[in-house]
Amino acid sequence: MVFHDGKLACVRVDRGEGSYYDLPGGAVDGDETEEQALVREFVEETGMTVRPFARIAEAAQYFLKSTGEPLNNTGGFWIAEQVSLDPSAKVEADHELVWLHPHTALNELRHDAHAWAVATWLRRKA
Repeated sequence: MVFHDGKLACVRVDRGEGSYYDLPGGAVDGDETEEQALVREFVEETGMTVRPFARIAEAAQYFLKSTGEPLNNTGGFWIAEQVSLDPSAKVEADHELVWLHPHTALNELRHDAHAWAVATWLRRKA
């Protein structure tokens, strides 16, 4: 999770059947560490280079993929800082970087696990 001016970096994903919000990030490829995967996914989805510095939570969530395939996804949630932003580095055309107030993100994020991670961060900040 990257915060700037009190807002949280999210992605609006539009695959033609309506849009939804996610936290940037995704699967670990091959021998990548979670940190390396987060850096790669942030660039692919937003064009933003980040530096992860604190793993704050881990969550598992069962859901149906857009294909209808069931998935139990387990992932770590990190706090990261923005290093740079180069929109031309973004490769996922259906993802758009948006900045949401954390309380808005709680309601708008597609996955409950993502909203839970934001809530965890908010509670620790209080």
